[in-house]
Amino acid sequence: MSLGDLRAYKRIGENRFREVRGLYYEDVTVGETVEHRPGRTITEADNLWQSLLALNLNPIHIDAAYSAKTEWGRPLVSSLVTLSIVTGMSVNSTSALTFANLGWEEVRLLAPVFVGDTVYAESEFLEKRLSRSRPTLGLVTCATRGLKADGTLFLTCRRTFLLPTREHPVDENY
Repeated sequence: MSLGDLRAYKRIGENRFREVRGLYYEDVTVGETVEHRPGRTITEADNLWQSLLALNLNPIHIDAAYSAKTEWGRPLVSSLVTLSIVTGMSVNSTSALTFANLGWEEVRLLAPVFVGDTVYAESEFLEKRLSRSRPTLGLVTCATRGLKADGTLFLTCRRTFLLPTREHPVDENY
């Protein structure tokens, strides 16, 4: 089965449907890429709130007067903001049914992101295998990329998570 074969809705009654989110382990095809939509325009509040929430007090993110004197001439959006948003954008079509997120690897920040930039994400499925310790779950690894609306690649990472198998569904009442 390929992503192109999946249905976006589940019939739950006569003339009644429920949106289907996420994938089961069997739905993942290594080598397929998903473009995540909609995009997201980064706001000043996104950057300020996340920087302060994480206690990232680097003035390059939160002090416009300081940032005006740097090579960028304005505040940079914190990488914690961009990683969060790009990962969040990918969840619906990769790991919405996940049992556990196992981690990020090889996170690379390739270009600056500024307030007002619109970002998009895409994920390619790289690997999958059934769990040795939990046979009802499969490990899936994807490469996720963050791109600005102009096509600039600004972030890459690999993420691994556990998906349930179809024989052990988690979404019956979801």
